[in-house]
Amino acid sequence: MKSFGDLVKQATKMQKQMSEMQAQLAEERFEASAGGGMVRAVVDGHSVLKELKLDPKLLKDDDITMLEDLVLTAVGEAQKNAKEAYQQTLGKITGGVNMPMFG
Repeated sequence: MKSFGDLVKQATKMQKQMSEMQAQLAEERFEASAGGGMVRAVVDGHSVLKELKLDPKLLKDDDITMLEDLVLTAVGEAQKNAKEAYQQTLGKITGGVNMPMFG
């Protein structure tokens, strides 16, 4: 059985790894597209939208609803990709144990 001191050391190590992971993810970019690449969204590891590209052909159409849907789809998919990367990295740190305090 681990002593309290060992548990504290382990928790401190995990906290340091989490901080490093969050800093690394903030620098990573996750991209997704919609409409056959006509809309491209890029988010960082914290799911913050960093870039949005629209094919100029989309602006020629008067279908604003379609454009809105494509933007939402691309951004949502990029955010999903970022979340999946976060969960995978978190699993490596926690050994696959679900730890709600780490999000």
